[in-house]
Amino acid sequence: MKLSGLCGGQYKPLSENDIETIHDASLMILERSGVGYEPGLEETVAMLDKAGAAVDRDGSRIRFPRTLIVEQTAKAPEQVVLYGRAEGDDLDLIDNRVHMGTGGAAIRILDLETGARRASTLHDIYEIGRLVDRLDHIHFYVRPCIPTDIPPSSYDVNVFYACMKATHKHIMAGVNDIKGLHDVIELASMVGSGIERLQEKPFISVITSFAISPLKLDTSMTIIMQEAIRNRVPVALSAAPMSGSTSPMTMAGTLAQLHAEQLAGICISQLTTPGAPVLYGGIPGMANLRSMGYLGGAVECGMMNAAIHQLARHIKVPNYNSSGLSDSKLPDAQAGWEKALTSLLAAIGGSNYVHHSAGMLESMLTVAYEQFVIDDEIIGMCCKVLKGIAVDAEHLAVEVIETVGPGGNFMMSPHTMANMRKEYFQGNGVSDQKSREKWEEDGSRDARERARAIARKMLSEEKVSYISEEVDQAIREQFEILL
Repeated sequence: MKLSGLCGGQYKPLSENDIETIHDASLMILERSGVGYEPGLEETVAMLDKAGAAVDRDGSRIRFPRTLIVEQTAKAPEQVVLYGRAEGDDLDLIDNRVHMGTGGAAIRILDLETGARRASTLHDIYEIGRLVDRLDHIHFYVRPCIPTDIPPSSYDVNVFYACMKATHKHIMAGVNDIKGLHDVIELASMVGSGIERLQEKPFISVITSFAISPLKLDTSMTIIMQEAIRNRVPVALSAAPMSGSTSPMTMAGTLAQLHAEQLAGICISQLTTPGAPVLYGGIPGMANLRSMGYLGGAVECGMMNAAIHQLARHIKVPNYNSSGLSDSKLPDAQAGWEKALTSLLAAIGGSNYVHHSAGMLESMLTVAYEQFVIDDEIIGMCCKVLKGIAVDAEHLAVEVIETVGPGGNFMMSPHTMANMRKEYFQGNGVSDQKSREKWEEDGSRDARERARAIARKMLSEEKVSYISEEVDQAIREQFEILL
């Protein structure tokens, strides 16, 4: 049962009037307040000045006429395809088509064997990638954690290498600098049979956190975003304000500010390279005003992320956003309800590329191998909801009902045999559906223990490298590969 790219859009937290009101407020914010910038963006600022933005160099502020925003956002493509390296892995981001996968930059992981929290490593990125490769309902692989065991100068090429070796699904991650971006493009070109082939069917994309909320351009990330799209690498324009901290306390205010940040980013991207493939990357969150930390599992995060898709659809740009975060410290009931609610809201909201949907715990600080297995099941259930209920002659089964007749049963009906494995969601085995007696006989394991057993089994299987030996040799001669 293929549960990728199904259509959402059934849940609409914003009315059409709400969308227009927020969009107008965002244009007003860009005209009046504008966007601040840091030193080092002189070329970008000059480009905006030439295009008609009002630049205050003394105050380091750029104000965007609404005509400029409207003109440039119209150039962004309505459809972006992020490719995989195997049949069935392409992600067609358009309309309300939904794809869900991993995400994050966690610095800790729950060890699969001991359950203890420890620093995440490059090997974890590779092993999680192998796990994701085998989990059917996780549609793409965004680097979920930071390799704390290698120098930051080696991050970019090694992170992408570990991901490419582990899975054939689409790969996305951030990069630290321009050199890292160029190294990653060269690496992907070597793996993907040349730069032209890579640009034609990009199986990698880059997260560019260009905005420092509220309303300020990050120099390094803005430059990386522009350089990526010049090289025809798709980018996600990530901005993640927290209501009550880096955006207004109210959901509508957070959405208005975030939409303004996205409009500014899209404008810069299209002035840089008209028609460049970009994803509207709004990730609204909440501040925990008790601790001044981040709240990821709140139901309002699910509501706002569904609203983000509506705002992206309004300007006809595919979106990247978030679900599946949890404030729980381990895979428990709290993690289950927070993940299920936010992921279901994002899915039925129609979001196109929903990252963070698998593996995350502790407000994005930690991941767990077993959580990826549990979240694969949650994502599959969410996408099954999008499939809806088929109503046709085969599914209505009127003739079958007549054949069985009053007082009969359908257990041995050919119709039952034909539909039992495709009508209902099968899952990956982590959900327990046995009798109590059988469950006790099997060790009375809870969901976390069952998920750990599944993860161990998957990772014990033969390792498949998605980089050939010949290409791997050439890569290692050119780059310092640490895996």
